[in-house]
Amino acid sequence: MEIKSDLADISDTLLRPDLVECRALDKDRPMRDSKTFGLIARGGLVCYALVHLLVAWLAAQVALGDQAKADKAGALQMVVAEGGAWLLWLIAAGLAVLALWQLSEAITGHRHVKARRRVVRRTVSGIEVVLYGLVSYSAVKIAVAGADDGQGSLVAEILAESYGQVLVTVAGIGVVVVAVFLAQRGIRKTFVRELDFGGASGAARTTTIRLGQIGWIALAAAYGTVGVLTVTAAVTFDPAKASGLDAALKTLAAQPYGGPMLLALAAGIAAFGAFALLDARFRKI
Repeated sequence: MEIKSDLADISDTLLRPDLVECRALDKDRPMRDSKTFGLIARGGLVCYALVHLLVAWLAAQVALGDQAKADKAGALQMVVAEGGAWLLWLIAAGLAVLALWQLSEAITGHRHVKARRRVVRRTVSGIEVVLYGLVSYSAVKIAVAGADDGQGSLVAEILAESYGQVLVTVAGIGVVVVAVFLAQRGIRKTFVRELDFGGASGAARTTTIRLGQIGWIALAAAYGTVGVLTVTAAVTFDPAKASGLDAALKTLAAQPYGGPMLLALAAGIAAFGAFALLDARFRKI
């Protein structure tokens, strides 16, 4: 009788995957146990949303004829110009936490999914490390230098080196590849895997997904334009053609029907900003 009892206990244990996988899941999600980290990470996502909403507003200004800077640095400079240096430090800190979180996920995370999908998930996390990290770095740089930061073109500095053309070309192609990846992320709605809609209404779920689709595709269009201009700058040896999102938006505005196209892009980036706000609410952390 005791042998049967022991076998029954073992059988019950084997039929409970939560007990079997507990150790693996805990190792896979070490940071998610901290409520403080969760609050900071969600705050960082709110900051990320704010930056994109500012970029969208500035892009709309370019479409309407204002030639002010409209890239992420321009949005951050606008914040510090209004006396918000403290807000820049907050943005930088929040995004730095997000970058560290995604770095952890890129290196050791997503162990609960199959090996093939795990590689994709870790690649996504790696891309987010770069996206969050660059905005965080820009926020720190502008907070230190102030709104009138006369930052030179990084592309111009690289092109001045003997290996510059090759490096800038590779970088531009890399940005285009990332843009294609972001576009398929919106088209295939793969970002939904990172969200937890538990307790959310059907309307909230639908709105989040639709904004995410529009936003990721718009972001892909913006980055794709930046990548093409970067490659063009390398081929023509003209760094002025690769000044970031600012140049990309102004290039679009200069095209036939550029104003309406740029307004549509601004609306798309605004949609991404709104999605990022909802992402801060529903992201699995």
